[in-house]
Amino acid sequence: MERTVNVVFAGLGGQGVLTAADILAEVAFRAGHDVKKSEIHGMSQRGGSVASDVRYGAAVCSPMVPPGEADFLVAVDPSQVEVNRPALRPDGTVVSAAAIDASRLANARSMNVAVLGALSVRLDFSEAEWAAAIKARLPAKLHEANLQAFQLGRAAGRG
Repeated sequence: MERTVNVVFAGLGGQGVLTAADILAEVAFRAGHDVKKSEIHGMSQRGGSVASDVRYGAAVCSPMVPPGEADFLVAVDPSQVEVNRPALRPDGTVVSAAAIDASRLANARSMNVAVLGALSVRLDFSEAEWAAAIKARLPAKLHEANLQAFQLGRAAGRG
């Protein structure tokens, strides 16, 4: 039986945390997984904390990642790593924007997709599946900058 993969996204309002979670949910759904997603906005409209859980696998019952069960903590803002670390299982992986050179992004607002790129090297989805999900979730005018950001993140995630 396929186990459920648990991913917690964390960042600040306006950083695209929910969009990044939507893209992962889209890629997992397109790959045939059962997918559940939840989000917590908090004071996000004022730059406060935002979190979103994505769970996928053969059969997922709840959208919420139980505390200490996240396989991955994806921090779009590095300040959110320690705040959300309790969500991570002991052998879980932190994927942080701190590992990505923001000056190399064509559009600074693409950091959320760059962090997805870093996550993508740890998940079993093809680059084509990721590109299709990015294009499905973002307007055409943003495709080129975000696909470049995704590749920048993949390079950072590999090494």
